[in-house]
Amino acid sequence: MQIVKAPRDALLKPLATVSGIVERRHTLPILANLLMRKTGNEISFLATDIEIQITTHGNFAAGPEEVAITVAARKLLDILRALPESGEVSLSHTNKKLTLQSGKSRFQLATLEAADFPTVAQPETWAAQFSLTQKSLKHLLSMVYFSMAQQDIRYYLNGLLFVTEGQYVRAVATDGHRLAFCQATVQSDLPKQEVIIPRKTILELMRLLEENEEAVQISIASNQIKFNFSSIELISKLIEGKFPDYNRVIPQGHSKIFSLDRALLQSALQRVAILTSDKFKGVRWAIEAGTLKISSTNADQEEANEELEVEWSHEPLDIGFNVSYLLDVLANLKTQNVQLALSDPNTSVLLTLPENTDFKYVVMPMRI
Repeated sequence: MQIVKAPRDALLKPLATVSGIVERRHTLPILANLLMRKTGNEISFLATDIEIQITTHGNFAAGPEEVAITVAARKLLDILRALPESGEVSLSHTNKKLTLQSGKSRFQLATLEAADFPTVAQPETWAAQFSLTQKSLKHLLSMVYFSMAQQDIRYYLNGLLFVTEGQYVRAVATDGHRLAFCQATVQSDLPKQEVIIPRKTILELMRLLEENEEAVQISIASNQIKFNFSSIELISKLIEGKFPDYNRVIPQGHSKIFSLDRALLQSALQRVAILTSDKFKGVRWAIEAGTLKISSTNADQEEANEELEVEWSHEPLDIGFNVSYLLDVLANLKTQNVQLALSDPNTSVLLTLPENTDFKYVVMPMRI
């Protein structure tokens, strides 16, 4: 029974969209598969790892039969990628096998029953629903995602805090050593709600969102969040737990403030970072009238020194930082200048953008 006949790229795009979350090794073998469902001319592709579910669909000229099968996602994707770009591909299903044919190439893949495929049950009602453009949401996430913890025992840090309140949507991430905050405005008046979105979901969204003005419909429930955009639906479970109070972490009233050219600071830090050790990524800042001296040393007693001009009228200040935390944020910013606010060597530094209160980045100092 033929399922579809279409150009290779028309099938490759939806398959690549959903396959990102498929785990190669899973306790449930069927989760290495994707669910392909044909209804009339529409074919939907669905993948899940139980925590996240992505569905996309396309319209293809096809026969009237309804078909639902599951097939190994990675194998199907790898075969399509290896076929000639201009080729036409036909998929058909007989005797529990999916046959893929393109020109003189022919592949047969095992299938599993669609009825056995676990899908994420959605709530009947959503507590909050609103929309942002793809560009706005991608910007919001890109400004903070690098501060998420990776495998912290405090599981609630392995994700991103997503806050709605009034006309603001806020994203906050921290790994306990640094914190990033960014906010965007929306047209609607939203209820106060805080949810923690898992790290894997955020990285998947970053991959799928595009820099355009198309709307992303966002729906939030007590234990799930859903994103609808283009022809994609992404549903994710949420992390339960109490996220740290970010308002208490962001320093208030730091009086020692100066601005720096972002690219100059980034270049200087990249050079100094070369001589830091892999385990100890510390760099030292010595700030005095007109000068910021950045230095690093390592176990081989090698050292690097850089000097930048700054406007500084306070008493000299020595402070140490993990250089990776500074480079992470500078790589994600697109502005010409950054603003730094300090207090003393034992207090966090606040990095912001001049005349912009929508972004804040806090870095804890380190002893050097």
